[in-house]
Amino acid sequence: MSGIPTSVTLLGTKGGPAIRPGSARPTSTLIEMGGQTMLVDAGLGAAIGMAEAGVPLTDLDAVFITHLHSDHYLELGPLLHTAWTAGLRHQIPIFGPPDIEHYWQFFLNAMAYDIALRTEDEGRPDFHDLCVVSHISDERPIDMQGVLVSAMRNDHPPIEDSFALRFEANGQTIVLSGDTAPMPAMAEFAQGADLLVHEAMLRDGVQDLVDRMGYADDRLMTHILRSHSPAEDVARIAQAAQVRSLALNHLIPSGEPGVTEETWRAAVSGLYDGPVHIGHDGLVIEVGEQP
Repeated sequence: MSGIPTSVTLLGTKGGPAIRPGSARPTSTLIEMGGQTMLVDAGLGAAIGMAEAGVPLTDLDAVFITHLHSDHYLELGPLLHTAWTAGLRHQIPIFGPPDIEHYWQFFLNAMAYDIALRTEDEGRPDFHDLCVVSHISDERPIDMQGVLVSAMRNDHPPIEDSFALRFEANGQTIVLSGDTAPMPAMAEFAQGADLLVHEAMLRDGVQDLVDRMGYADDRLMTHILRSHSPAEDVARIAQAAQVRSLALNHLIPSGEPGVTEETWRAAVSGLYDGPVHIGHDGLVIEVGEQP
């Protein structure tokens, strides 16, 4: 397994569930590591993102859902159902927070007619047996056939069951922050990682985003500011963690006029010494071997 390249593909990079003409897709990230193909989060467009990345849905080995905001799991059921129709025959574990099983059961209920019809009429394997739902825990790691996946609760109010994930195999480490306000514990959790993929916010750009939504009160603004991480804080966390590289992801705002890659780079300039990747849909980051 050590000879298989390790990579992270950012399939969807915008923060929040809304899409508009020309916008990036909501969150989903593909990790290919230690011979395993793993999807973290399944926002709208995740299946198309995998296809565009040249990775068959039937290659998936596991799916991880970091928390139950729709931009992180709206396409979980449709993606796996589509994998099934594409010829999926092996079991895929789904790891998510408590209550993920309710989503899954309701999806199965909604698709019961189609699933039963295709199973009987087309001879497909039983879809119910192909996907097994389990909970993410910050107390015990998950061993994905040699890829060790550890979880840490992050800070994403009002959601309590929201997780950062750390993937380790063959001397390489990838950490995904999930959606979170800046937290010192993230630097410890990501310590020495080859790559930290961290959500990022431009505080000055949030007001324009909220104004465009046209809501009557400030609840959306309050949520964004208390639940997400300013880019400059992300850079400080990466520096404290001494990670080899940093990727900004789940960008807030995304696609707003005047917000460019240079805007994001300016926000982290001088705060982190390593290479910085500014997330865009389809970005592939190759993770090198440890020196």
